[in-house]
Amino acid sequence: MSTEIYRHQGLITEPGQYADRLGELPVDVPGLVKIVQGLLIHIFWAQDYGLKLTEERQQEVQLGYVPFQLQRIFELDDSPLTNPRPLKKRLVGNCRDFSVLLCSFLRSKGISARARCGFGAYFRPGKFEDHWVCEYWDPGQNRWCLADAQLDEFQKQALAIDFDTLDVPRDQFIVGGKAWYWCRQGQADPNDFGIADMKGLWFIRGDFVRDIAALNKVELLPWDSWGLIEKSDADLTAADLELLDQAALLTLGDEVDLGAVQHLYGDPRLKVPPVFHRYTATGVEKVQL
Repeated sequence: MSTEIYRHQGLITEPGQYADRLGELPVDVPGLVKIVQGLLIHIFWAQDYGLKLTEERQQEVQLGYVPFQLQRIFELDDSPLTNPRPLKKRLVGNCRDFSVLLCSFLRSKGISARARCGFGAYFRPGKFEDHWVCEYWDPGQNRWCLADAQLDEFQKQALAIDFDTLDVPRDQFIVGGKAWYWCRQGQADPNDFGIADMKGLWFIRGDFVRDIAALNKVELLPWDSWGLIEKSDADLTAADLELLDQAALLTLGDEVDLGAVQHLYGDPRLKVPPVFHRYTATGVEKVQL
């Protein structure tokens, strides 16, 4: 069954030497989400909580791999993961980090989980904001559910969230492939998708390709770039568009044709190479997977 592969850790989510520390975690989704919220603070929300981050602390969003994140979490506070940290001792991250850490915790408990890259409809009215959530398998309902671990009570109130954040409706979080499909079919405006002043079909393509990688258990940072992410819209060939359109149809629904997605991911235009580009505020660097 396609859920089985997601019960096991991947290259990014494997906790490594900290695996034993995850043993103390609960086995329920609400409990694990609460713990993640007590370990992380979102880089763009910190000031709203009254926390001023130094430039050094802001660099924690570059850690990426779960063992590096856990190392920093325990450097800041070596108490059990079940202990909520004070704000100044929480790891600085973003939506991707909330999602990937939850994904790692769920997998450590044998719960099938995968990070999804796409767009949230609940940050700015009428717009779709660049965002990540964690998708987990609910055997009781026999379906995948979307959990937004970033949205604690403070953020839910600030954003006037009126849905269950542990079962985000599919019209509130739009996976990358669905956003691509909508815009290619003329059902949505590409300029409604993005973050800050970055928007458009090129931006959607980046989230879409990152979502394909995440479905293959390679959950990279939102500013990591390779393959078809790197091309301009004008440089896309008919074959490139055909590949993306095909991938969109396989990934836009509640169910994902995993075998077909894995096959497409073998294409070097989609697959994360051994060395890729990471774009930061100070420039671009080559990073090894």
